[in-house]
Amino acid sequence: MTVRMTVVAATTVALTAALAAPALAAAPAGDGHGATRQAVRAAVRDGVPGVTLTAKDGRSTWSTTVGTGNLRTGAPRSADDRYRVGSITKTFVSTVLLQLEAEGRLSLDDKVEKWLPGVVHGNGHDGGRITLRQLLNHTSGIFNYTSDETFARTYFLKDGFFEHRYDTKSPEQLVAIAMAHKPDFAPGTSWNYSNTNYVLAGMVIQKATGQSYAEQIRRRIIGPLHLTATSVPGTRVTVPQPSSRAYSKLAETATGPTYDVTKLNPSLASSAGEMISDSADLDRFYSALLKGKLLPPKQLKEMKTTVTVEGIPNAGYGLGLIDRELSCGVHVWGHDGGIHGSNSVAVTTADGKHSVAFNFNGDWSGDTDAVVEAEFCGG
Repeated sequence: MTVRMTVVAATTVALTAALAAPALAAAPAGDGHGATRQAVRAAVRDGVPGVTLTAKDGRSTWSTTVGTGNLRTGAPRSADDRYRVGSITKTFVSTVLLQLEAEGRLSLDDKVEKWLPGVVHGNGHDGGRITLRQLLNHTSGIFNYTSDETFARTYFLKDGFFEHRYDTKSPEQLVAIAMAHKPDFAPGTSWNYSNTNYVLAGMVIQKATGQSYAEQIRRRIIGPLHLTATSVPGTRVTVPQPSSRAYSKLAETATGPTYDVTKLNPSLASSAGEMISDSADLDRFYSALLKGKLLPPKQLKEMKTTVTVEGIPNAGYGLGLIDRELSCGVHVWGHDGGIHGSNSVAVTTADGKHSVAFNFNGDWSGDTDAVVEAEFCGG
C-alpha cells in the first residue's frame, strides 16, 4: 500500500538528524556510488530521519546507511534493517497469480466473478465485467478503499491512528468499503491505482489454492529464494529485529510533531501492502524475477506488458511491476511502497543484473526518484 501519509489517503505510484556512520564499512571514493551516497544524504537533509540502501551490480554488493533509526536514542540505521515495504507486496502477489496461470489453475482473462461470486457488486461495480488482469494492472475501475474519507481519518490522521492502530480488518471488510462507492471508470477504459485490486487478488489466490496468499508467497517465493528477512505479518503489530523505528506526521501537512508509528496492525493493508523485508532480500527477489527464475517466459512477458501511467511521464504499469525510463535512458523495473512511517523503493535493470532497494523511515519527505537516478545514471 503506497501512502504518502501527509496527503489523506493519497495512493500514488512513483519510483517515488546528523549524518550517522554506515553500519558497514564505507565504500571507497570512486566506487561508482558517489552520486547515490549524495542522494541519500540529501534525503536526510530534507527531513527524512534515516535511510538504508543496498545495491547489487553483478557480483558486487554495496550498502550504505545515513541518518537516524531511533529519534529517542539516536541509534543509526542499519544495512540489515527490516522494514514495512507497502505496495512492493503487489509484485509478490502478482508473481503468485502468474505462477498459478502457468500451472493452468486459472487464467488472467477469468472474470473476478468466477472466483469471488458476489464480492465485487454494488454502486455500479460488477465483477462479471472485470478480469484478473485488470486487477493486476489497475485498469479495473474499482474504487480504492484507502481513498475513502472515513478510512483515511481513522487510519492516517493522528487521533484516528492512535485509537485504531491495532484494529484487525478482514479483506472482505476492505472490499466492502470500496463497494460503497461508484467505480472510477468502466473496466478497461482508463487507469487508476487502487489498493482494492490487490486485496481482491489475494482473495483469488486463496480461492484458487485453498491457502492464504501469505502461505503461497512463503511457499513459492520466500522459501525458494531464501529471503530470510522477508515475512507476511498478517496481524502481527511489530517489525522483527534488526529494524529501526518508523515515523510520521499523521497529518495533511509535512509540518508539526513527529510520531512513532512503528507498531500497527498491517491487516489494514492486506495483500495490497502488508509485507516486511530488507534491502538485500528485495534486490534478490527483483533480480530473480527479471532473470526469469520465478516465471516462465510467457508469464514474465505478460507481467512486463505495461499500460500508460497517467500523470507520470516515462513510466508504465505492468502486472504489479512498474517500468520506468530514467533520464540516462536506462529502464528499471520494480515497485515502490509506502505505509505509515515507511517509504521504500526496489528496482532492477531488465536483465536483473543491477538492483537497488532502499527505505526512508519517515513518510513525509525525501526524493526517492533522486536516489534511483543517482544509482543508475549518476556514476
